[in-house]
Amino acid sequence: MTDATAIDVQGLRKVYRDGLFARKRVEALRGVSFQVQRGEIFGLLGPNGAGKTTLIKVLLGIIRKSGGGATLLGRSPGDRQSRKHVGYLPEAHRIPRHHTGNTALEYYGMLSGLSGQEIRRRRPELLELVGLEDWGKTSVKKYSKGMQQRLGLAQALMHEPELLFLDEPTDGVDPVGRSEMRALLHRLKAQGKTIFLNSHQLQEVELVCDRVVILDKGQVGREGHVSEITQRSRLEVTVTLEGTEAAIRAALGTRPIESFKQIEPLQFQAVLSVLDQSTVNGIVDDLRRGEVGIVEIARPRRTLEEAFLEVVAEDRN
Repeated sequence: MTDATAIDVQGLRKVYRDGLFARKRVEALRGVSFQVQRGEIFGLLGPNGAGKTTLIKVLLGIIRKSGGGATLLGRSPGDRQSRKHVGYLPEAHRIPRHHTGNTALEYYGMLSGLSGQEIRRRRPELLELVGLEDWGKTSVKKYSKGMQQRLGLAQALMHEPELLFLDEPTDGVDPVGRSEMRALLHRLKAQGKTIFLNSHQLQEVELVCDRVVILDKGQVGREGHVSEITQRSRLEVTVTLEGTEAAIRAALGTRPIESFKQIEPLQFQAVLSVLDQSTVNGIVDDLRRGEVGIVEIARPRRTLEEAFLEVVAEDRN
């Protein structure tokens, strides 16, 4: 681990014991390893029962690990000093209904050890940050589910943490609110905060996260940058071309064409198998020699959802 590492997980294991005399062993985490660098937005993905909740609870020191190791900001999970620098928004977070937005932040701020003066100083800017600047005096029971999520994020930020754990932060938030949440997460990242995001909203994760880890059955199925995970394993390029079909096929010659279709008059799209970048360069040269117009050339990618389903399917076989 280096000073640039916010979370370091090495061979983490968690075994639950169940049944009569605790003879039944359930392995929730089976040697999980990954790192989260400071200042990045990191996504945790996995189907139900993959071990995501257990992993978060171990990292926050809520439950004890059975083996392996983990550190947060260079300290053991649950260490009081590291907790001072960690903010947490749990899944389905519910704020007591007798609170207003203002008193809720006062309550959670005091739990974080802040003085009343510090809470009153921070409260207006936090409510504005999450789009609730006009709702501070309103009872929480009048808040929508999405508004409660926003207030929950404000309480997680009250003590100015370095590291944020967000469990399903866009749950119940409408499309406009999700867009605003994404902008807010990027703003927090720009301030140097590290964000650990657990979500079933794969499109949201793809739009906001730098790197992700996919858990399945308590193990890491895939880990890396979103661009790496969504890259197709088979090397191919999609080219959009202008010209006649005969001229295009003549220019491509015997190059392997996976698919070929007309998308407009005198405009065609072809998917070609390639070996490496030099093959792509050769294709471009052939098309230019054939006087074929190159409208676009791109490397096709999967969505994060497609990559996720592929990982899960591999583990099921």
